[in-house]
Amino acid sequence: MSTPDAPTALTDAQYSKAIQATLVRIETTVDGWLERDLIDIDTARTGGMLTLSLPNKTQLIVNAQPPLQELWLAARRGGFHFRLNDAGQWIDTRSGDEFFALLSTCASEQGQAALSF
Repeated sequence: MSTPDAPTALTDAQYSKAIQATLVRIETTVDGWLERDLIDIDTARTGGMLTLSLPNKTQLIVNAQPPLQELWLAARRGGFHFRLNDAGQWIDTRSGDEFFALLSTCASEQGQAALSF
């Protein structure tokens, strides 16, 4: 029996669906910020990679890693690898941090504004 934080073995279709939902959630959140004039972040998606370019010329890069069934985040504070757990959350393989919480922290630090995904 797996714990809520244990990685889940996924089919390729399940992994793809989870990745697409994650990338859409990020894009939708950023679009909302742009509509409310909260912060000017440019997004660019190429396949499973989403680049967020912040006003101070820093970037956050979210990248799907299908062979490993992971989601990677590159930020100023470092690189992070996430696996989907049984609860449907992307959890960092080293620290146990949840993806959207860490993405919010990194975006807030780099964007110099309180941002929450």
